[in-house]
Amino acid sequence: MRRGGGRGWLAGLIAGLVLVAGSGCSGDGGGSEDGRVTLRFQSLAWQKESVDVNKELVREWNATHPDVEVEYVQGSWDSVHDQLLTSFEGGEAPDIIHDASDDLADFAYGGYLADLRGLLSERLTSDIPGRSWETTTFGDGIYGVPFLQEPRVLIANATWLKESGVRIPTPEKPWSWDEFRRITDRLSTGEGKYGVAWPLKEPVSATLNLSLSTGGQLFHRGADGKVRIRFEEGDEVVPRTIHDQVNVDDSASGSTLGSGGSDTLPGFFGGKYAMVPLGFSYRQQIVQQAPKGFDWQVLPAPAGTDGLTQGVSPQTLSVAEDSPHKKEAAAFIDFLLRPRNMVRLALGDWMLPTGTQALRDPALRGEKDGWAVGAAVAGELRSAPAQSVRGYPEWKDKVATPAYQSYYSGAIGMGELRRRLVGDGNRVLARYQR
Repeated sequence: MRRGGGRGWLAGLIAGLVLVAGSGCSGDGGGSEDGRVTLRFQSLAWQKESVDVNKELVREWNATHPDVEVEYVQGSWDSVHDQLLTSFEGGEAPDIIHDASDDLADFAYGGYLADLRGLLSERLTSDIPGRSWETTTFGDGIYGVPFLQEPRVLIANATWLKESGVRIPTPEKPWSWDEFRRITDRLSTGEGKYGVAWPLKEPVSATLNLSLSTGGQLFHRGADGKVRIRFEEGDEVVPRTIHDQVNVDDSASGSTLGSGGSDTLPGFFGGKYAMVPLGFSYRQQIVQQAPKGFDWQVLPAPAGTDGLTQGVSPQTLSVAEDSPHKKEAAAFIDFLLRPRNMVRLALGDWMLPTGTQALRDPALRGEKDGWAVGAAVAGELRSAPAQSVRGYPEWKDKVATPAYQSYYSGAIGMGELRRRLVGDGNRVLARYQR
């Protein structure tokens, strides 16, 4: 299993991040005549709690940095890639860019993002583990600060599980994938009641990220630096489990395979599904929408040969290469991600911070709403398998998504799934690696 924190080359990259001047704001030119600098910060926060926290932090910065004003700009996750590409090409990119690590590769390789080596404080660079920095490392540079992340967890009907008498997993003693399949079969009582509902409208990231627990890598970089797809034994476990739950055991509802996570919540609240695998931040919707008296709990995802390891694509903060105020932008990022501020951002988004100091905060480790489970598995989160693969978006959209959807529905078998992912997939990646 690949462990980012142990790589010498990554340690060297991280060491190069440090800005000797700390949070100095001397500027690179391009400010107003009176020397005042204005930075545009495009945030993708969308939940009210998260938007409020981001705006509060901008106000706090502006109140204490009269020479460097930050303007808050509201962006959208739904359109951020195309919007950023247009703004980069038009020379109108914001100085500070909020995005996700799996969206950065094309921008980093395209020269649109600043290499952050030499721009960030030692406090920040040492506080975030190497495995997180790996998610924003492309080639010889680091092009974003990973700051929020979320594991995929099981949201369970606590009453249903308790009455069934099944063993309740913990981060210390999780279910194996085989045990998970047996338990969902046991929990299924027929008459439209299922042990699990898999919302797999976007099946690729969920499958690949969970497959890290079973040793699945799928993407393998050779000595020539080129990435090739191999579908090996570790890559089969998770998709086979899901397929068999739906098509063999009838312990998973086939009707939710084309659904998003939110679409499964009414059925979950209505007693149709004992469990739903969801991103950690979905807990906020559950708190807001669950019927009065509905008892739910957070369980760790099943473990494989590599334990609870799973892939993530953290939220990131980057600086535009064209920004004339890179030092000031980096100083604002440093302020935004001070431990206490990182805790505020995490609570606002119902996610986990990457920073080790923030993750120790008691507010993120309580039993209520499952925070403790998330904090316990945070150390097992690794870079998503396709993080730096050129051509991944096309492979995902044209090859992997329809292939996994066909397999999970029972339309094709494992052999055909392998042929499509590997054969068709490598032809796509080859075009990007000539």
